[in-house]
Amino acid sequence: MPEMTPGTTRSTAADWELEPADADVCEQVARTLCTGGDDQIDSPKWLARARDAWEDLPLLLRREVRRFRRESGPHGTLVIGGLPIDEAALPATPALPNSVQRRVTVPAAILTMVACGLGEPLAYLAEKSGALVQDVVPVPGQETFHGNAGSAPLSFHTENGFHPHPPDYVVFLCLRADHDRTAGLRTAGIREALPLLTPTDRQALFAPEFITTPPPSFSPDASANTPEATPVLSGAAEDPDIRMAQLVTTPLTPRATAALSAFGRACEATARTLRLTPGDLVVIDNRVTVHGRTAFHPRYDGADRWLQRTYVTTDLRRSRDHRPDDGHVLDR
Repeated sequence: MPEMTPGTTRSTAADWELEPADADVCEQVARTLCTGGDDQIDSPKWLARARDAWEDLPLLLRREVRRFRRESGPHGTLVIGGLPIDEAALPATPALPNSVQRRVTVPAAILTMVACGLGEPLAYLAEKSGALVQDVVPVPGQETFHGNAGSAPLSFHTENGFHPHPPDYVVFLCLRADHDRTAGLRTAGIREALPLLTPTDRQALFAPEFITTPPPSFSPDASANTPEATPVLSGAAEDPDIRMAQLVTTPLTPRATAALSAFGRACEATARTLRLTPGDLVVIDNRVTVHGRTAFHPRYDGADRWLQRTYVTTDLRRSRDHRPDDGHVLDR
């Protein structure tokens, strides 16, 4: 895949582009999931069909996703372009709070199949009512909201780092770009940021001296329990995992405060900005990469920026005590 130097921006985000013939196959397979009498994305029966259908997608697509699952590289992101999104046939971009996709569409089927190729789809009951496929769209009156409904800058974060079972991957599929083509998905990986941190800062980030609370996109009930202090970095010293969100991670000591600021500067210094176009699919390794968003200006005319999102876990079993009936929604 082509490399980019840290801090650069490109108008074409894709690391790898589907050939038109392979895109056609993806659309055909997705359409088979839109028929058959069961059109509910969240149903176990339909998910089983999507899991099997993943094997019918083009070999090169499946190979690229599987390679990324084994090694997500220095950026911790994979962008695949050329997926079959017929922008002219789309309905109006949703503009309501907590918009989700419950019924199967071609984009939602593609997103879910890729999620099944990475692991298992995952959702949280306190966020977007536990839907597996969620809309990331601007909502009137929520321009400054620090979350998926806003259009102001969104600071760096890993998804749901407050939770004992955060997702391993976050997957976005672009259905529509913003009118001005200025909205950017920003990412920064620990593998590039870590060399910029001093040994003292690294030591502090590995210490349980931070409190991370649920983000604003979660219902207020999610903040009912007092969270425990945890580290921002964990695992291997030379290749750690991250759990933090600049908005809701609070350092508890002076050294933690200094280290978190240094980590933020390292992320800014190594960040990439991806300007997505329809048919671009982004996989973010949530264990080693933070992401955010630049500002943009919605018009609320039915043609605003529209991404769809799902979460993925590589080990569904480890969260069994949080998932009623062995489903895909964590309710605690």
